[in-house]
Amino acid sequence: MANVIVIGAQWGDEGKGKITDLLSRSANVVVRYQGGINAGHTVVVNDQTFKLHLIPSGILYPETDCIIASGTVIDPKILLEELAQLKQLGVTTDNLFIAETAHVTMPYHRLIDQASEKQRAEHKIGTTGRGIGPTYADKADRIGIRVLDLMDPEVLPKRLRWAVEQKNIILDRLYDLPPLDPKEVIEQYQGYAEQLRPHVVDASLKIDEAIKKRRNILFEGAQGTLLDLDHGTYPYVTSSNPVAGGACIGAGVGPTMIDRIIGVAKAYTTRVGEGPFPTELNDETGALLCDRGAEFGTTTGRQRRCGWFDGVIGRYAVRINGLDCLAITKMDVLDELDEIKVCIAYELDGQVVRDFPSNSRAFARALPIYETLPGWRKPTNACKTLAELPTEARAYLKFLAELMEIPIAIVSLGASRGQTIIVEDPIHGPKRGLLNV
Repeated sequence: MANVIVIGAQWGDEGKGKITDLLSRSANVVVRYQGGINAGHTVVVNDQTFKLHLIPSGILYPETDCIIASGTVIDPKILLEELAQLKQLGVTTDNLFIAETAHVTMPYHRLIDQASEKQRAEHKIGTTGRGIGPTYADKADRIGIRVLDLMDPEVLPKRLRWAVEQKNIILDRLYDLPPLDPKEVIEQYQGYAEQLRPHVVDASLKIDEAIKKRRNILFEGAQGTLLDLDHGTYPYVTSSNPVAGGACIGAGVGPTMIDRIIGVAKAYTTRVGEGPFPTELNDETGALLCDRGAEFGTTTGRQRRCGWFDGVIGRYAVRINGLDCLAITKMDVLDELDEIKVCIAYELDGQVVRDFPSNSRAFARALPIYETLPGWRKPTNACKTLAELPTEARAYLKFLAELMEIPIAIVSLGASRGQTIIVEDPIHGPKRGLLNV
């Protein structure tokens, strides 16, 4: 039995969907523990592409229970659209379960999110405009609407009527937007409730039952470490905790139940939206990485900013999550480069800094210090073992492992399941401090 957390070790978009799909083959339960439809996972199976936003990647395995846990925020409209798309593609969704204590994203959340971001002008933070932040804000303010409220035909009208009336004041006076009709919103969400009702459960209890039965559980995070509300590059962060510690809170399990934590990182670095990015490349190399890596967001379609691998944030992710091993994705994107740079430290106010600065204003002033490695100028996407990789590619992986003092268990060389090298068993292989490449 193994309970495993998979997290993003950069700014999100690291390819967690593929890695989670890969690990789901041996999982009995996959749990999505935080975030909302502001995240996106792309999984390619037999040349068929599945774009998932809220539903766990394990849904592609019919025998695997998939749980959207309490730490998430759920947009019923988008969730139902995603369920319909999966059914059209022949994927059963009978194995999907939704936490009754998860919070629900409402129309006013989306409107406030978009209007607020627009009003910030040059101070914008780059939200997806999907209402995620305002939903979490209402949750913290203890005025949110949960799935269990959605399921109660007596409670929902009362809660929603009051909420819509309150939010209409904000929409009108702060953003000069037309009000929402409480009756229309209530009717719409009561309709969503009936469609989702068969999937609603006590998620924490269901997970606990799986643990007691010694079933293999995979906890799947959205976004990445540097977007964590408490430990990321604030204020350019998400509204929840993608770090490994967030899995226990979001899923409702104790930390002693976790056996393994796996980080996912690209062989280079990307970032969507605003915020400092020390290794960003605004040149031909950055454009090449974007083009070869198809760096456009699954959720918004926004072009991702691209740069060299940042070992400083990599070491930070190892520390803040307690990572046991890494999965390195999109190695094949680097195939055409003559040389490859890796950030090993920052120059900050005239000093060499090797640890991630918690002061966000200081981080914005950080300049990368690079180590340059030779490229391999050979295609790698057909390689099936570590030995088949070019010597320079193996050297690059070894450099990353030594820099972050963590073993690399998985190397991804393309979008499909078959374009993957398993270096070590990611579940039972070596732990932090034991290198293997």
